[in-house]
Amino acid sequence: MPPTANAAALIRHTVLLHPAIYTTTFSKTFLTTTSRAVSRSCTVIPKVTSRTMASSCSSSSSKGGLEKLPSSPVRLLRTTSSVRLWRRPHLLDHRTVALVPTMGALHSGHLSLIRRAARENHHVVVSIYVNPAQFGISEDLDSYPQTWDSDVAQLVKLDRELADDGDNLGRISAVFAPSTKEMYPGGFPGQEVDSKGSFVTITPVGELLEGRTRPTFFRGVATVCMKLFNVVQPERVYFGQKDVQQTVVIRRLVRDFMMPIEVVVGRTERDEKDGLALSSRNVYLGERRRQKATVLYRALKAAEGEYKRGGRKRGEILRAAEGVVEGVKREEEGKGVEERVRFEVDYISLADPDTMEEIEEVDPARGGILSGAIKMLPVEKAREGEDLGHSGGRR
Repeated sequence: MPPTANAAALIRHTVLLHPAIYTTTFSKTFLTTTSRAVSRSCTVIPKVTSRTMASSCSSSSSKGGLEKLPSSPVRLLRTTSSVRLWRRPHLLDHRTVALVPTMGALHSGHLSLIRRAARENHHVVVSIYVNPAQFGISEDLDSYPQTWDSDVAQLVKLDRELADDGDNLGRISAVFAPSTKEMYPGGFPGQEVDSKGSFVTITPVGELLEGRTRPTFFRGVATVCMKLFNVVQPERVYFGQKDVQQTVVIRRLVRDFMMPIEVVVGRTERDEKDGLALSSRNVYLGERRRQKATVLYRALKAAEGEYKRGGRKRGEILRAAEGVVEGVKREEEGKGVEERVRFEVDYISLADPDTMEEIEEVDPARGGILSGAIKMLPVEKAREGEDLGHSGGRR
């Protein structure tokens, strides 16, 4: 079911306390922070659908019938067989291939991952696929932002920039934009918790935190990533640290299934004005909720500050975050219905960086992850002409 107008919204955040590369293994020198309209945020404490294809102008055909993005050498691949045909010569020529998985609705966070992949690999494949398996039956699959034309324009522009930059090893070579029928050749098994079909489940990490309230989410993520990895066969895959629990799931997937892939996690890209992590779902918020969506980020930064001041116990670290959240709640409750913003806390967590299990005390030699999720509730009463965000419109 699609969400109603002005529905509750989800956001994610992750902030590194110290410079570090968050790849297949955690560095020993960083404490991180991640948030979710739910707004999600997290801090790592140092170890001291095929609907996108609907656009009529999405691609152009080159001589020989090969599809390419408009005015660009970037190949547009729609099937598993076409990707494998494209991939094989690069394997024989010992050219490295990177994969940047996306669901479209591209923003600067995605582009930063693509830039990094181009610096480190000969060829970059960007996948654009809205995977229904990672949406619950009452979530926003039907209203998830579909911006194919904008995505294509951004990729074409970025590829030209990469071609002009002599510091890059490669550039964008292909976009993989499959249909659901292509990705689920045996038929899509459904979005229900008890759906029958071929799934990949990574437990217990996929059952914790966000997995508790979205029981099919990480099952869907792990399943589609396994499929994408098998199709593209990349040497490296690139994910954003904003979705920190997802990166832990993917690292576990690669490790446990002994896949010859390096998982590279790029830093979170944020709005320069207020620090809100860039996310495709930010468009749901509208002006009023957007202003308060940074509450979780600010709360986790307060907890980060407590850690920096020497706090190591769970209670003292999380108390700093909870104080910020409660302060904003009290402030909003004192406003009228045409002004206030309501939100609910899903969780605030202090967890082990490898398992996402809750911990009572941070070992500076091992580190930890501060994370949280809040649900930005619908606006109670809209003002005349107020922007309620994507799927809500103006009133």
